[in-house]
Amino acid sequence: MGFAAVSTISMANVFLRSSYHHQKDVNLGSCMRKETWGFNLYLPKLKFQSRISFCCKNESIGFEERTSPNEVKKEIEQCYELIHRLGRGVVYLGSSRMGPEHPHYIKTFELGNKIATLLDCTTWSGAGPGLMDAATQGALQAGKPVGGFKIGKEAGEWTATNFHPYLPSESYLTCRFFSARKHGLVDAVVRCRSSERTAVVALPGGIGTLDEVFEIMALIQLKRIGSQLPVPLLLMNYDSFYSNLLEFLNDCEKWGTVSKGEVDSLWKICNNNSEALDYLAEFYCLSTIETSRKDSESSEHLRINHG
Repeated sequence: MGFAAVSTISMANVFLRSSYHHQKDVNLGSCMRKETWGFNLYLPKLKFQSRISFCCKNESIGFEERTSPNEVKKEIEQCYELIHRLGRGVVYLGSSRMGPEHPHYIKTFELGNKIATLLDCTTWSGAGPGLMDAATQGALQAGKPVGGFKIGKEAGEWTATNFHPYLPSESYLTCRFFSARKHGLVDAVVRCRSSERTAVVALPGGIGTLDEVFEIMALIQLKRIGSQLPVPLLLMNYDSFYSNLLEFLNDCEKWGTVSKGEVDSLWKICNNNSEALDYLAEFYCLSTIETSRKDSESSEHLRINHG
């Protein structure tokens, strides 16, 4: 069959619809100059009647909401309000798939507990399962405040939910937009005063974790993170999890895509929790006596609560 379409230099919206009549209608946004063209398109005969629409739409977000900058702005403001209420602190980025039986979960629980005690700050995460939950549980065990920016469904989950299984609703926000969630995760570590002790802790993770880590890394690199004071970024290389990634970044130096020593200057690679705690203690000029005392107090009460 053949049909004609209108081509524009600047296309605002493109909608393709398929119906059981095997006809294709293409509506393109208006612009200053238009061109008309035609061609033949042959489609196999369908065995069933269907009607398919391709557009920017999500099951939980209406088209009008998704295209409204006011809706995104409103959610970003809610993230800022939550941070203002709970206080800035340490943001944990990590896998949602490593559960309580995974050795990295146990290590993250211990790290979240001891960092919360050492820096005496709020613990932030994506409020999801896996290593995010481990850091949250560790901070709660230390008696420190926690907050989170949740999304409906994390990678590896079969069902979506807007509610956290045990955190009170006033301590987290379920985000509809990833852009708002990322704004929250970044603003939670911004340092405006020397008394604020914050950090970003990158735990083992997959695509989502790497996306967040490299975005924050780029903001630090370009000095666009919005912080008046430096923010430490720690990469937890548990059991050499990130060793292959680090080799790739070293190769980037050989190819000239990053400068020599540039990547190393942006984060601190830690192979275990002790290295991370020592680095943060040195970064914030905490005395050895104070660090040892808090570490001892934390170890005495360390216990994972799966309930």
